Amino acid sequence: MEAQARGLLETEPLQGRDEDTVASADFSSMLSEEEREELKAELVQLEDEITTLRQVLSAKERHLVEIKQKLGMNLMNELKQNFSKSWHDMQTTTAYKKTHETLSHAGQKATAAFSNVGTAISKKFGDMSYSIRHSISMPAMRNSPTFKSFEERVETTVTSLKPQTKEDGFCCSLDQF
Repeated sequence: MEAQARGLLETEPLQGRDEDTVASADFSSMLSEEEREELKAELVQLEDEITTLRQVLSAKERHLVEIKQKLGMNLMNELKQNFSKSWHDMQTTTAYKKTHETLSHAGQKATAAFSNVGTAISKKFGDMSYSIRHSISMPAMRNSPTFKSFEERVETTVTSLKPQTKEDGFCCSLDQF
């Protein structure tokens, strides 16, 4: 109802059915012969102008491509520049900065947690080594082949873990225990 009330004042583009209605209407009976000739002349002029504009646009596009080639610009370089600009723009947003800070803080916490776990493991292995060496005082047991084999395996394991804990940057080493 409201659309009908607006009538000719509508500013929206014609829809498919509207175009069909206009195309099927016969306006030629309302035009005088002189008006019809003027419209035909205007139609020819508009078609010529459109053709000219297309030719000018095509020539300008070719010239643009030539200039870009002379400057060494190609599609890949343009894509790289657009990506770099977009990446920079994204990094300057508040959301990116907050996310970056949060993840950085979480990374620091995770590193500290892993370091504490490594320290605890190192301490446990150190305690085991100390316990095995010092708690068994019976010479017969200490000299048995089974005990010596077990002791060698534990020492080998502890020794092989010592360099790893130092390389991984744990704050404590087995030598401290």
